[in-house]
Amino acid sequence: MSKVIYEGWMVRYGRRKIGRSFIHMRYFVLEPRVLAYYKKKPQDNQVPIKTLLIDGNCRVEDRGLKTHHGLMVYVLSVYNKKEKYHRITMAAFNIQEALIWKEKIQFVIDQHQESQVPNGNKYVSFECKSGMDNGRAASSSDQESQFSAQEDEDDSNSNLLRRTTIGNGPPDSVFDWTREIDLELTNQNANDQAFSRKHWRLLQCQNGLRIFEELLEVEYLPRSCSRAMKAVGVVEATCEEIFEQVMSMDGTRFEWDCSFQYGSLVEEVDGHTAVLYHRLQLDWFSTVVWPRDLCYVRYWRRNDDGSYVVLFRSREHENCGPQPGYVRAHIESGGFNISPLKPRNGRPRSQVQHLIQIDLKGWGVGYISSFQQHCLLQMLNSVAGLREWFAQSDERGAPPRIPVMVNMASASISSKKSLKLQESSVHHRSASLDQINTAGRNSAMMDEYSDEDEEFQIAEEEQEAYLISQENDVKKAASEEEPGDKIDLSWFVGNLRYDERENARDCWKVSDGNNFRVRSKNFCFDKTKIPAGKHLMDLVAVDWFKDTKRMDHVARRQGCAAQVASEKGLFTVVFNLQVPASTHYSMVFYFVTKALVPGSLLQRFVDGDDEFRNSRFKLIPSVPKGSWIVRQSVGSTPCLLGKAVDCNYIRGPDYLEVDVDIGSSTVANGVLGLVIGVITTLVVDMAFLVQANATDELPERLIGAVRVSHIELSSAIVPNLDPS
Repeated sequence: MSKVIYEGWMVRYGRRKIGRSFIHMRYFVLEPRVLAYYKKKPQDNQVPIKTLLIDGNCRVEDRGLKTHHGLMVYVLSVYNKKEKYHRITMAAFNIQEALIWKEKIQFVIDQHQESQVPNGNKYVSFECKSGMDNGRAASSSDQESQFSAQEDEDDSNSNLLRRTTIGNGPPDSVFDWTREIDLELTNQNANDQAFSRKHWRLLQCQNGLRIFEELLEVEYLPRSCSRAMKAVGVVEATCEEIFEQVMSMDGTRFEWDCSFQYGSLVEEVDGHTAVLYHRLQLDWFSTVVWPRDLCYVRYWRRNDDGSYVVLFRSREHENCGPQPGYVRAHIESGGFNISPLKPRNGRPRSQVQHLIQIDLKGWGVGYISSFQQHCLLQMLNSVAGLREWFAQSDERGAPPRIPVMVNMASASISSKKSLKLQESSVHHRSASLDQINTAGRNSAMMDEYSDEDEEFQIAEEEQEAYLISQENDVKKAASEEEPGDKIDLSWFVGNLRYDERENARDCWKVSDGNNFRVRSKNFCFDKTKIPAGKHLMDLVAVDWFKDTKRMDHVARRQGCAAQVASEKGLFTVVFNLQVPASTHYSMVFYFVTKALVPGSLLQRFVDGDDEFRNSRFKLIPSVPKGSWIVRQSVGSTPCLLGKAVDCNYIRGPDYLEVDVDIGSSTVANGVLGLVIGVITTLVVDMAFLVQANATDELPERLIGAVRVSHIELSSAIVPNLDPS
């Protein structure tokens, strides 16, 4: 019998054709090449019920939380990209067990991908740590190679996960404010002004929390909407335990959230998204001021560094109209970011950040300025409530399962009676916030994050000298590869306009390579990154297309930049970013060079097989201008697109086209849906590169980078893809 990597009881999750769901316990066995499940623990020569061959084309899809027969299960689906309809779907009653399985399966997939031999040459990769740390999975969002998991402890939290999809991504209306926080914690790109900490100031310290206020004002929001505020604190509990408390809307929430009165489920969209109804318990002159309620979308995900993100944003729903006696407040953005910290004295610790940007509506907001801030601080104080709740729970066993929420439509009269009793008890338990308004405010700019998670620090002079030497190496390499005569850009035309002006709209320009940080020459030893410097190829044109169907192989279009380059004896790399919607969009970038350097990493990428390309094709995104919440959602963490979404590679005589199907990943699709909704307000930077995995491939070099500004959907054209 083959070596068993992991085995144990899991739930065989599925659905009958007649629509009835079923759950059966099955024994799953993971071997180096096969995932199988049995009715009972297998004996010698026992035949499994079903098997799935594990290779480098497999993916683990995280289906999120599903409710069946009154139980909440965490669902995983394993399938092969080449046979999507042949899959094994499994579930666990707690998140930790599901995460262990996910990590083990991904480990086997990684082994198969690392064993691929591109072009007859095996490239040596560095080692990475694997295994569980305090009950959580090791980082895999950027386990782009065997050693890149180490790197991406520095630049983890990738938005487009490598091969793991985390549910349906944020809905179009829900913005992810946590990305900026992740970037600040990792300190990956200190030069990225879009994610500067200057956007926040410390407002006050209260109940062991640091309360921050956003400095930037957003023009498109009404004056009655508050500035975003967030509370940051440390809770002695695992991320999973805190997450399950944050997700609960039952009686246990009264014990730590003094602003909670009642909550119910309006609609379960999928395993990661739900519409909720929520009544607030605000103690500001409750006899005079009407109570507030909310109807909002809640989306959650787990990042591969072990952190959890829970996002809120208000929305209207036909089954959740205005309630008598309540004023419907509006959450512009909000939620929780729960990140693991190093244990102290043997106890797990997590950093909890709670952000709220809300318009409480009603007359009190317009006439009494302190009303909204007082209520905001009361809501943010729930972080302190979490800390105290876990501090008084000394003997915590296995984390409790997430309870099933009461559906709003099925709420009974008896539940309303019990609600009144709970309201009364919560009112007496609510902590007095009188000291908040008299607390001293500190308006100085402060670093809101500690450096206690840094592994080591280098002397400032040594670090500066080292970085200068690294940058000089990049400049030297760039000068060696720079051609003697430049390409005449007037040869090429795209339908998206080129404009160098700073405030131009609906256009593109070349983005400075120094805006992006890439792996340095000695990355495998010190994990340092340096400005990318000069691009390997020239961006000569950008096309902005739309059609009723997905547009593949756009380089075959007569008169396009790739065809013109071929006539001039040049080589082109074409990136076709395909955005699915009711109308399909494609943004196409044409990067041109005189010739590929034989034996270079770029040449091996162009002429390699798809397995090699998928393991190396990397994107670095950034949003230097746009609404604060969108900047945080997109982030600027490197992502291996070949492992995150389906990429189709078309090798022409003088070009390579990469069709990136954003719709193949629910996470990427959700993020793109968010961006498309506000695309006219954004300036987006994108850098494309081939990841360097070996010492002789370092430092990394950008294929090219582009900045697109305030794109109009109406400016897209329908292409004629018939080459004749």
